[in-house]
Amino acid sequence: MSKNTVLIISNSGDLHADLVAPLLAMRGMQCFRIDLDTFPRDYQLSQRFMHGALHGRLRHLPSGAQVGLHDIGAVWNRKSGEFAFPSTDLAPQELAYAQQESEQALFGLLYTIDCFWMSHPTALRGANWKGEQLQRAMCQGFRVPASIVTNDPGEARAFLSALPGEGIFKSLSSPLLGADRVDEDERIVNGLATTLVTQEMLDCLDAVGELACHFQEYIPKQYELRVTVIGERVFAARIDSQDDERTRVDCRDMSAEVRYSAVQLPPEIEQRCRSFVRSYGLAFSALDLIVTPEGDYVFLENNSCGQFLFIEQLVPEYRLLEAVADLLCKECACRQQSTLQR
Repeated sequence: MSKNTVLIISNSGDLHADLVAPLLAMRGMQCFRIDLDTFPRDYQLSQRFMHGALHGRLRHLPSGAQVGLHDIGAVWNRKSGEFAFPSTDLAPQELAYAQQESEQALFGLLYTIDCFWMSHPTALRGANWKGEQLQRAMCQGFRVPASIVTNDPGEARAFLSALPGEGIFKSLSSPLLGADRVDEDERIVNGLATTLVTQEMLDCLDAVGELACHFQEYIPKQYELRVTVIGERVFAARIDSQDDERTRVDCRDMSAEVRYSAVQLPPEIEQRCRSFVRSYGLAFSALDLIVTPEGDYVFLENNSCGQFLFIEQLVPEYRLLEAVADLLCKECACRQQSTLQR
Protein backbone atom coordinates (compact mmCIF):
# COMPACT_ATOMS: atom_id res chain seq x y z
CA MET A 1 0.00 0.00 0.00
CA SER A 2 1.81 3.10 -1.24
CA LYS A 3 -0.63 5.81 -0.04
CA ASN A 4 0.90 8.19 -2.60
CA THR A 5 -2.30 9.11 -4.44
CA VAL A 6 -4.47 12.17 -3.83
CA LEU A 7 -8.12 11.70 -4.76
CA ILE A 8 -9.86 14.89 -5.89
CA ILE A 9 -13.66 14.94 -5.80
CA SER A 10 -15.10 17.84 -7.77
CA ASN A 11 -16.76 18.65 -11.08
CA SER A 12 -15.41 19.24 -14.56
CA GLY A 13 -15.78 23.03 -14.30
CA ASP A 14 -13.57 23.43 -11.23
CA LEU A 15 -10.54 25.55 -12.10
CA HIS A 16 -9.16 25.18 -8.57
CA ALA A 17 -8.79 21.42 -9.04
CA ASP A 18 -7.33 21.96 -12.53
CA LEU A 19 -4.55 24.11 -11.08
CA VAL A 20 -3.74 22.03 -7.99
CA ALA A 21 -3.38 18.72 -9.87
CA PRO A 22 -0.12 19.70 -11.69
CA LEU A 23 1.28 21.07 -8.41
CA LEU A 24 0.73 17.65 -6.87
CA ALA A 25 2.45 16.01 -9.84
CA MET A 26 5.45 18.34 -9.41
CA ARG A 27 5.71 17.07 -5.84
CA GLY A 28 5.81 13.45 -7.01
CA MET A 29 2.23 12.62 -6.09
CA GLN A 30 -0.23 10.58 -8.10
CA CYS A 31 -3.63 12.20 -8.62
CA PHE A 32 -6.98 10.62 -9.42
CA ARG A 33 -9.97 12.87 -10.01
CA ILE A 34 -13.68 12.14 -9.86
CA ASP A 35 -15.78 14.75 -11.65
CA LEU A 36 -19.22 14.14 -10.20
CA ASP A 37 -20.96 15.68 -13.21
CA THR A 38 -19.52 12.85 -15.34
CA PHE A 39 -20.11 10.08 -12.78
CA PRO A 40 -21.00 7.24 -13.20
CA ARG A 41 -21.04 7.66 -16.99
CA ASP A 42 -17.25 7.94 -17.30
CA TYR A 43 -16.24 5.70 -14.39
CA GLN A 44 -16.28 2.16 -13.12
CA LEU A 45 -16.09 1.25 -9.47
CA SER A 46 -15.78 -2.00 -7.59
CA GLN A 47 -16.17 -2.70 -3.88
CA ARG A 48 -15.72 -6.30 -2.72
CA PHE A 49 -15.96 -7.73 0.77
CA MET A 50 -14.37 -11.19 0.83
CA HIS A 51 -12.58 -13.28 3.46
CA GLY A 52 -12.76 -10.50 6.03
CA ALA A 53 -11.14 -7.90 3.77
CA LEU A 54 -12.29 -4.98 1.66
CA HIS A 55 -11.03 -4.49 -1.89
CA GLY A 56 -12.03 -1.36 -3.80
CA ARG A 57 -10.99 0.41 -6.96
CA LEU A 58 -11.99 3.26 -9.24
CA ARG A 59 -11.37 3.53 -12.98
CA HIS A 60 -11.73 6.50 -15.32
CA LEU A 61 -12.96 5.06 -18.62
CA PRO A 62 -11.85 7.79 -21.09
CA SER A 63 -8.23 7.79 -19.86
CA GLY A 64 -7.95 4.25 -18.47
CA ALA A 65 -6.50 5.64 -15.21
CA GLN A 66 -7.39 3.66 -12.12
CA VAL A 67 -6.64 3.62 -8.42
CA GLY A 68 -7.02 1.17 -5.58
CA LEU A 69 -8.52 2.52 -2.38
CA HIS A 70 -5.48 1.30 -0.42
CA ASP A 71 -3.23 3.66 -2.46
CA ILE A 72 -5.15 6.82 -1.51
CA GLY A 73 -3.39 8.85 1.18
CA ALA A 74 -5.49 12.02 0.98
CA VAL A 75 -8.87 13.13 -0.38
CA TRP A 76 -9.62 16.68 -1.42
CA ASN A 77 -13.40 16.89 -1.27
CA ARG A 78 -13.68 20.04 -3.31
CA LYS A 79 -17.05 20.60 -5.05
CA SER A 80 -20.28 18.79 -5.85
CA GLY A 81 -21.96 18.05 -9.18
CA GLU A 82 -25.06 16.42 -10.66
CA PHE A 83 -24.57 12.81 -11.75
CA ALA A 84 -24.53 11.87 -15.45
CA PHE A 85 -25.55 8.48 -16.84
CA PRO A 86 -24.79 6.60 -20.06
CA SER A 87 -28.49 6.71 -20.97
CA THR A 88 -29.80 10.23 -21.45
CA ASP A 89 -33.47 9.26 -21.80
CA LEU A 90 -34.17 7.81 -18.36
CA ALA A 91 -37.76 8.14 -17.18
CA PRO A 92 -38.24 10.34 -14.06
CA GLN A 93 -38.48 7.37 -11.70
CA GLU A 94 -35.54 5.64 -13.36
CA LEU A 95 -33.47 8.80 -13.00
CA ALA A 96 -34.43 9.25 -9.35
CA TYR A 97 -33.49 5.66 -8.57
CA ALA A 98 -30.23 5.91 -10.55
CA GLN A 99 -29.23 9.03 -8.60
CA GLN A 100 -29.96 7.38 -5.25
CA GLU A 101 -28.10 4.20 -6.10
CA SER A 102 -25.11 6.07 -7.54
CA GLU A 103 -24.80 8.17 -4.39
CA GLN A 104 -24.95 5.03 -2.24
CA ALA A 105 -22.43 3.17 -4.38
CA LEU A 106 -19.91 6.01 -4.61
CA PHE A 107 -19.96 7.35 -1.08
CA GLY A 108 -20.37 3.93 0.47
CA LEU A 109 -17.05 3.21 -1.26
CA LEU A 110 -15.30 6.50 -0.50
CA TYR A 111 -16.24 6.63 3.18
CA THR A 112 -14.27 3.44 3.77
CA ILE A 113 -10.96 5.09 2.80
CA ASP A 114 -8.63 5.38 5.79
CA CYS A 115 -6.79 8.59 4.92
CA PHE A 116 -6.63 12.35 5.38
CA TRP A 117 -9.74 14.20 4.21
CA MET A 118 -9.95 17.86 3.27
CA SER A 119 -12.64 17.71 4.39
CA HIS A 120 -14.77 14.68 5.27
CA PRO A 121 -18.37 14.92 3.97
CA THR A 122 -19.83 14.46 7.44
CA ALA A 123 -17.76 17.40 8.70
CA LEU A 124 -18.77 19.51 5.71
CA ARG A 125 -22.43 18.72 6.29
CA GLY A 126 -22.19 19.70 9.94
CA ALA A 127 -20.51 23.00 9.07
CA ASN A 128 -23.15 23.99 6.53
CA TRP A 129 -25.90 25.49 8.72
CA LYS A 130 -25.74 29.29 9.00
CA GLY A 131 -27.75 29.51 12.23
CA GLU A 132 -25.48 26.99 13.93
CA GLN A 133 -22.41 28.84 12.63
CA LEU A 134 -23.50 32.01 14.44
CA GLN A 135 -23.99 30.14 17.70
CA ARG A 136 -20.60 28.41 17.37
CA ALA A 137 -18.89 31.69 16.50
CA MET A 138 -20.29 33.28 19.66
CA CYS A 139 -19.05 30.33 21.70
CA GLN A 140 -15.60 30.84 20.16
CA GLY A 141 -15.62 34.46 21.32
CA PHE A 142 -16.61 36.21 18.09
CA ARG A 143 -19.05 39.08 17.99
CA VAL A 144 -21.92 38.30 15.62
CA PRO A 145 -24.59 40.63 14.20
CA ALA A 146 -27.99 40.71 15.87
CA SER A 147 -29.90 38.20 13.74
CA ILE A 148 -33.25 36.51 13.39
CA VAL A 149 -34.45 33.54 11.34
CA THR A 150 -38.23 33.31 11.44
CA ASN A 151 -41.39 32.66 9.46
CA ASP A 152 -43.40 34.81 11.91
CA PRO A 153 -44.06 38.20 10.25
CA GLY A 154 -44.76 39.81 13.62
CA GLU A 155 -41.41 38.69 15.05
CA ALA A 156 -39.57 39.84 11.94
CA ARG A 157 -41.27 43.24 12.09
CA ALA A 158 -40.52 43.67 15.81
CA PHE A 159 -36.86 42.66 15.31
CA LEU A 160 -36.30 45.13 12.48
CA SER A 161 -38.08 48.00 14.25
CA ALA A 162 -35.95 47.47 17.38
CA LEU A 163 -32.63 47.76 15.55
CA PRO A 164 -30.66 50.91 16.30
CA GLY A 165 -29.83 51.30 12.62
CA GLU A 166 -30.62 49.64 9.31
CA GLY A 167 -31.41 45.97 8.77
CA ILE A 168 -30.38 43.60 6.00
CA PHE A 169 -31.86 40.53 4.36
CA LYS A 170 -29.58 37.68 3.29
CA SER A 171 -30.36 34.15 2.19
CA LEU A 172 -29.36 31.22 4.38
CA SER A 173 -28.56 28.82 1.55
CA SER A 174 -27.36 30.67 -1.54
CA PRO A 175 -27.70 34.19 -2.98
CA LEU A 176 -28.70 32.51 -6.25
CA LEU A 177 -32.16 31.86 -4.73
CA GLY A 178 -32.38 28.46 -6.41
CA ALA A 179 -31.69 29.83 -9.91
CA ASP A 180 -28.89 27.28 -10.30
CA ARG A 181 -31.36 24.44 -9.68
CA VAL A 182 -33.76 25.18 -12.55
CA ASP A 183 -33.50 25.66 -16.30
CA GLU A 184 -32.83 29.20 -17.51
CA ASP A 185 -36.33 29.60 -18.97
CA GLU A 186 -37.81 28.69 -15.58
CA ARG A 187 -35.91 31.33 -13.60
CA ILE A 188 -37.83 34.18 -11.99
CA VAL A 189 -34.69 36.02 -10.86
CA ASN A 190 -30.99 35.16 -11.08
CA GLY A 191 -30.36 35.84 -7.39
CA LEU A 192 -30.26 38.47 -4.68
CA ALA A 193 -27.19 39.80 -2.90
CA THR A 194 -27.24 40.82 0.74
CA THR A 195 -29.50 43.86 0.67
CA LEU A 196 -30.69 46.63 2.95
CA VAL A 197 -34.28 46.29 4.09
CA THR A 198 -36.33 48.98 2.32
CA GLN A 199 -39.76 50.38 3.10
CA GLU A 200 -41.10 48.38 0.16
CA MET A 201 -39.79 45.20 1.77
CA LEU A 202 -41.32 46.18 5.12
CA ASP A 203 -44.67 46.69 3.40
CA CYS A 204 -44.45 43.09 2.10
CA LEU A 205 -43.24 41.54 5.35
CA ASP A 206 -46.28 39.26 5.65
CA ALA A 207 -44.61 37.17 2.93
CA VAL A 208 -42.26 35.94 5.66
CA GLY A 209 -45.13 33.61 6.61
CA GLU A 210 -44.48 31.65 3.43
CA LEU A 211 -40.83 30.87 4.18
CA ALA A 212 -38.43 31.41 7.08
CA CYS A 213 -36.25 34.44 6.32
CA HIS A 214 -32.93 35.66 7.69
CA PHE A 215 -32.56 39.28 8.82
CA GLN A 216 -29.58 40.92 10.52
CA GLU A 217 -28.55 44.30 11.78
CA TYR A 218 -26.43 46.22 9.30
CA ILE A 219 -23.01 46.78 10.86
CA PRO A 220 -20.92 49.72 9.54
CA LYS A 221 -17.62 48.52 8.12
CA GLN A 222 -14.13 49.88 8.03
CA TYR A 223 -13.25 46.98 5.74
CA GLU A 224 -13.99 43.27 5.31
CA LEU A 225 -11.84 40.17 5.61
CA ARG A 226 -11.75 36.89 3.74
CA VAL A 227 -9.83 34.54 6.03
CA THR A 228 -8.75 31.28 4.37
CA VAL A 229 -7.65 28.52 6.72
CA ILE A 230 -5.62 25.67 5.16
CA GLY A 231 -4.55 23.18 7.80
CA GLU A 232 -2.83 25.29 10.45
CA ARG A 233 -2.07 28.16 8.08
CA VAL A 234 -4.23 31.30 8.10
CA PHE A 235 -4.35 33.75 5.19
CA ALA A 236 -6.27 36.98 5.83
CA ALA A 237 -7.17 39.21 2.87
CA ARG A 238 -8.41 42.74 3.53
CA ILE A 239 -11.24 43.89 1.22
CA ASP A 240 -11.74 47.64 1.07
CA SER A 241 -15.40 47.20 0.21
CA GLN A 242 -16.39 50.69 1.39
CA ASP A 243 -14.42 52.30 -1.44
CA ASP A 244 -17.25 51.58 -3.90
CA GLU A 245 -20.99 51.98 -3.45
CA ARG A 246 -21.60 48.67 -5.24
CA THR A 247 -19.76 46.71 -2.54
CA ARG A 248 -20.75 48.72 0.53
CA VAL A 249 -23.36 46.16 1.63
CA ASP A 250 -22.19 43.03 -0.21
CA CYS A 251 -18.55 42.81 -1.31
CA ARG A 252 -19.20 39.99 -3.79
CA ASP A 253 -19.81 42.32 -6.76
CA MET A 254 -16.59 41.57 -8.64
CA SER A 255 -17.30 44.25 -11.25
CA ALA A 256 -16.17 46.81 -8.67
CA GLU A 257 -12.38 47.13 -8.58
CA VAL A 258 -11.98 47.44 -4.82
CA ARG A 259 -8.60 46.92 -3.19
CA TYR A 260 -7.55 43.53 -1.80
CA SER A 261 -4.43 43.26 0.34
CA ALA A 262 -2.68 40.87 2.71
CA VAL A 263 -3.02 41.64 6.41
CA GLN A 264 -1.79 40.07 9.62
CA LEU A 265 -4.59 39.30 12.05
CA PRO A 266 -4.15 39.94 15.76
CA PRO A 267 -2.92 36.64 17.29
CA GLU A 268 -6.13 36.06 19.24
CA ILE A 269 -8.32 36.57 16.15
CA GLU A 270 -6.10 34.30 14.05
CA GLN A 271 -6.29 31.57 16.68
CA ARG A 272 -10.04 32.06 16.97
CA CYS A 273 -10.42 31.50 13.22
CA ARG A 274 -8.21 28.41 13.36
CA SER A 275 -10.09 26.99 16.35
CA PHE A 276 -13.47 27.67 14.74
CA VAL A 277 -12.53 25.67 11.64
CA ARG A 278 -10.93 22.89 13.65
CA SER A 279 -14.02 22.58 15.87
CA TYR A 280 -15.91 21.17 12.88
CA GLY A 281 -13.15 18.71 12.02
CA LEU A 282 -12.41 20.67 8.83
CA ALA A 283 -8.98 20.97 7.24
CA PHE A 284 -10.00 23.91 5.03
CA SER A 285 -12.47 26.75 5.28
CA ALA A 286 -12.98 30.38 4.32
CA LEU A 287 -14.45 32.79 6.87
CA ASP A 288 -16.04 36.15 6.13
CA LEU A 289 -15.48 38.82 8.80
CA ILE A 290 -16.14 42.54 9.21
CA VAL A 291 -13.82 45.02 10.88
CA THR A 292 -15.85 47.95 12.21
CA PRO A 293 -14.69 51.58 12.27
CA GLU A 294 -13.95 51.00 15.96
CA GLY A 295 -11.71 48.02 15.14
CA ASP A 296 -14.06 45.24 16.33
CA TYR A 297 -13.97 41.92 14.49
CA VAL A 298 -17.43 40.60 13.59
CA PHE A 299 -18.15 37.10 12.26
CA LEU A 300 -20.47 36.84 9.25
CA GLU A 301 -20.27 33.26 7.95
CA ASN A 302 -18.15 30.21 7.22
CA ASN A 303 -17.67 28.70 3.75
CA SER A 304 -16.33 25.18 4.23
CA CYS A 305 -15.68 24.67 0.49
CA GLY A 306 -15.25 28.34 -0.29
CA GLN A 307 -13.59 29.73 -3.39
CA PHE A 308 -10.02 30.94 -2.87
CA LEU A 309 -8.45 31.31 -6.31
CA PHE A 310 -9.76 34.88 -6.59
CA ILE A 311 -7.88 35.74 -3.39
CA GLU A 312 -4.61 34.45 -4.85
CA GLN A 313 -5.25 36.38 -8.05
CA LEU A 314 -5.95 39.62 -6.17
CA VAL A 315 -3.34 39.10 -3.44
CA PRO A 316 -0.45 37.42 -5.35
CA GLU A 317 1.75 37.01 -2.27
CA TYR A 318 -0.75 34.48 -0.98
CA ARG A 319 0.20 31.17 -2.63
CA LEU A 320 -3.02 29.39 -1.68
CA LEU A 321 -2.87 26.75 -4.41
CA GLU A 322 0.62 25.86 -3.24
CA ALA A 323 -0.60 25.69 0.37
CA VAL A 324 -3.36 23.25 -0.59
CA ALA A 325 -0.92 21.06 -2.53
CA ASP A 326 1.60 21.17 0.33
CA LEU A 327 -0.99 20.08 2.89
CA LEU A 328 -2.27 17.20 0.76
CA CYS A 329 1.28 15.98 0.06
CA LYS A 330 2.32 16.26 3.72
CA GLU A 331 -0.67 14.27 4.88
CA CYS A 332 -0.12 11.62 2.19
CA ALA A 333 3.48 11.26 3.36
CA CYS A 334 2.32 10.87 6.96
CA ARG A 335 -0.11 8.12 5.96
CA GLN A 336 2.57 6.40 3.88
CA GLN A 337 5.05 6.50 6.77
CA SER A 338 2.42 5.14 9.14
CA THR A 339 1.70 2.28 6.72
CA LEU A 340 5.38 1.37 6.43
CA GLN A 341 5.74 1.22 10.20
CA ARG A 342 2.93 -1.28 10.67
